[in-house]
Amino acid sequence: MSNTSNANAKLYGLLLAGEFAACYRLIDESAMAPTTTDRVAIARLIAAEMAHFEELSAAVVAAGGDPDAVVGAHTKVFDQYHQATLPSSWLEVLVKIYIGDGLAADFYAELADRMPADVQDVMASVMGSTGSSRFAVDNVRAAIAADPALRSPLTLWGRRLLGEAITHMQWVLAEEDEVMDMLFTGDAGLATAAAFFDGIADRHAQRMADLGLA
Repeated sequence: MSNTSNANAKLYGLLLAGEFAACYRLIDESAMAPTTTDRVAIARLIAAEMAHFEELSAAVVAAGGDPDAVVGAHTKVFDQYHQATLPSSWLEVLVKIYIGDGLAADFYAELADRMPADVQDVMASVMGSTGSSRFAVDNVRAAIAADPALRSPLTLWGRRLLGEAITHMQWVLAEEDEVMDMLFTGDAGLATAAAFFDGIADRHAQRMADLGLA
């Protein structure tokens, strides 16, 4: 396998492990959903995550990787992220869903132009949209309108989600040197990495505003 193909396989593997963790965390956290409408919305999100998982799994195989092996290799760091961001209420679940979905899309948006064309196509398909979690915005904004005292703790929660996501994103990228080399190469590598995380922080601020938490 060439260095590029190996890097592609490992990048797909990181994304696959993330989708796997996100899917099963959604299943766990959906227990807090208070209404049938909310449960159906979560079921749709889980279905979308599984579709992404299948597409990424096929990409891993096509690039010469083993889906079971790569998920197992990165389970720990994704589990650590979700353990560090366990929601204590349905509103915290909704904020986490919207912010987490957005961070996945941000990863693609910030790095797409540094990826090979074939990788860009897969990434655009599985990570280029956050529309499936938009239902969370209306619910959170309505809850804050009904009880403005909710804004402050939910704002702190949203900031915590960003901090934990960036920390764990750095850890998971550090597990794969070839992926780091592909995404952050050359003399400008450190500047590129800094700009990547700055871009994610900027997009996060907009999503917080979407939720009424700015």
